[in-house]
Amino acid sequence: MSSEVAADQVRVLYSFAHPYGSQGIGTTARAQVEGLRSLGVQVDVWCTSIAPGTPAAGCRTTMTAFGRRIPLRTIGLSRAWRFHDHRVATELRRNPGHYSLVHGWPLASAQTFEAARALGVPTFRELPNTHTAHAFEVVSAEYRRLGLDAPRGFSHRPDAERLAREEREYQLADRLLAPSEPVAGTFLDRGFDREQIGYQQYGYDPTRFQARRAEPHDRLEAIFVGSCDGRKGLHFALEAWERSGAGARGRFRICGRFAPGYEEILGRRLRLPGVEVLGPRSEVADLMGGSDVLVLPSVEEGSALVTYEAMASGCALLVSDAAGAHAEHAKEALVHAVGDVELLSEHLRSLSDDPTLLMSLRTAALERSRSLTWTHAARRLLDTYREHLPAEATAGR
Repeated sequence: MSSEVAADQVRVLYSFAHPYGSQGIGTTARAQVEGLRSLGVQVDVWCTSIAPGTPAAGCRTTMTAFGRRIPLRTIGLSRAWRFHDHRVATELRRNPGHYSLVHGWPLASAQTFEAARALGVPTFRELPNTHTAHAFEVVSAEYRRLGLDAPRGFSHRPDAERLAREEREYQLADRLLAPSEPVAGTFLDRGFDREQIGYQQYGYDPTRFQARRAEPHDRLEAIFVGSCDGRKGLHFALEAWERSGAGARGRFRICGRFAPGYEEILGRRLRLPGVEVLGPRSEVADLMGGSDVLVLPSVEEGSALVTYEAMASGCALLVSDAAGAHAEHAKEALVHAVGDVELLSEHLRSLSDDPTLLMSLRTAALERSRSLTWTHAARRLLDTYREHLPAEATAGR
């Protein structure tokens, strides 16, 4: 093990079998890469395609032809993932000694990890969510409870082939990169050794997310940001809002696109006093900056980016213990167990009735956010790399 490897001596083969820079995990991947590069780390990105407006320097694409993106579904997702994995594994074999490590994302890393193992190159597997078996189980159970079917194409719809593919990657990886303790816990519960877990965090862009005001409004300003579906737990939030009575003088704004059938399940609660449905928004910084608290009672998450962004905007957090928030209960957040609507309603009532408590949580959240930027995330990721790199694992020239 070595913590002495200089950043500019580390070269990462970064495999991302998705559109790099796109909304969601594409944004996370781009932020990781740009953060590492800002520290001097050499990162070679292999991705299926590059989202418009994303810098292409240092990136190679596996699913483009003549400068045009080939939609993955035209050849089938499984075939596209295998092709991407084969291309990246071939790159690794053709350049022995060139890379210090491989950082792979889900669904297209097994061949690459096998090639890396044969060459003695350490491998790191990104865990953007909990163990996939756990994610499938808990989200499916919640959908059944709601009387809904998970829509086709939904990332958490049970898929035996996908689960087998991911479990193979878990077994092949030298280290599993967990962005939160809830994620790590689902692997430890399934018998993985704690030594295989490498801890990291995600982050936010401080040029976009900043506190807009110093004092709370004269009413509670709550916000939900995310996909409106059974996994994110908006139904819990609305039930708690109704029970708490916060709508008598507060406002709860909902930003996000509704999954098929979910809006109908919520029904009249979308018309409760104080509730405003804003729909999907591409830019939420101003809305967060005008809010007191983010409500996110998720059933399953990795480490929700909106929690970082909300804290940076001066919001306290009302979150479930599955949200993966880097916040401490009763300090920057009020945390409830998944599905505990009664406790969530008590938390809403407390913040509505006690502006001193609300201000204390908001102030602490803003202070905590200063160590949660993407730059801090890159430093922590580099430290995790270094913990598991041999002293001689420097970049080839």
